[in-house]
Amino acid sequence: MMIKNQIKMTFSSNSENVGIARVTAAAFAAQTELTLSDIDEIKVALSEAVSNAIIHGYKDMPGDIECEMTLTEDMLEFVITDMGRGIADVDLARQPAYSSDPERMGLGFVFMESFMDVLTVHSAVGKGTTVRMSKKLFNEQH
Repeated sequence: MMIKNQIKMTFSSNSENVGIARVTAAAFAAQTELTLSDIDEIKVALSEAVSNAIIHGYKDMPGDIECEMTLTEDMLEFVITDMGRGIADVDLARQPAYSSDPERMGLGFVFMESFMDVLTVHSAVGKGTTVRMSKKLFNEQH
């Protein structure tokens, strides 16, 4: 699989940076044939992943979030990694309406899963979480 374009960025776990990640994802996705609706869905999914890292991964402590965007001939992939608290039970965390914070709706993974074609979550308590999301591209040539 040949990489056509790639961006890697690291930013602080400040809520202000969610918007920067969203805009960057939209600009990155805009180089594809995806519709504006698809790009809006990508922005929501990416916002949820970054917000989860800030709110749940780091809670009240500072940390860095890595965001990697990769474009291949048939896929757009986003990998969001934090080195925060981690998730004890990923399957439970992926359940609709589950949240470790009672003030939250617990729909982040639901949005990510419904708006992207592939979602994988790897996490280790005390080590952090990696969320990998992909959107398939349907090129006319294939």
